[in-house]
Amino acid sequence: MTSRIDEPLGWQRRRVIRIAVAGAAAGCAPLAAWAQPATGNRPTAGDLLCSDEAEKDPVAISAKDVLPGKPMLVYPFDPATRQIRNESRLNKLVLVRLAEADLSAEAKPRAAAGVLAFSAVCTHQNCDVKTWIAADKSLVCFCHASKFLPAEGGRVAAGPAPRALPALALMLKGDQLVVAGSFSTPPGGTA
Repeated sequence: MTSRIDEPLGWQRRRVIRIAVAGAAAGCAPLAAWAQPATGNRPTAGDLLCSDEAEKDPVAISAKDVLPGKPMLVYPFDPATRQIRNESRLNKLVLVRLAEADLSAEAKPRAAAGVLAFSAVCTHQNCDVKTWIAADKSLVCFCHASKFLPAEGGRVAAGPAPRALPALALMLKGDQLVVAGSFSTPPGGTA
């Protein structure tokens, strides 16, 4: 009599594949819902920005709140209804402040007082992009080390990310940062 350990590896491989396929299938529906909020819930021109930790009664972020070398994670919110657009991670933004003289011709029109806004979701596999590397003024995804250059419109400088971080144009209303349009490209990963 042979035990399972003595049997050829084929049965083990098939079992592992069945488990993986079942797990992947079970996880697809929630991911699809997570990735696709209703169109009206995306950042909209005129939205203000608040801390990603705000739960209710959001406080608008001003340009002076964004310090050089200190990325800030935020969500947009509707100033009329005070509704935070945090139903999807794809609405999370990372703000960075750079010297206006350092901004490329592509980045300059999207900036407000040197503050730029990008999707905080990596274009590779949806990990957070929030680590700042001061030496080369880059944002880095902690999962697979994709490196993005905000001063150059979010261009990929290194790593597996297939495309630049989606940018969101900003403007100032007084000192408050205001969303000026929609994302330059759809946020989220492609791999």
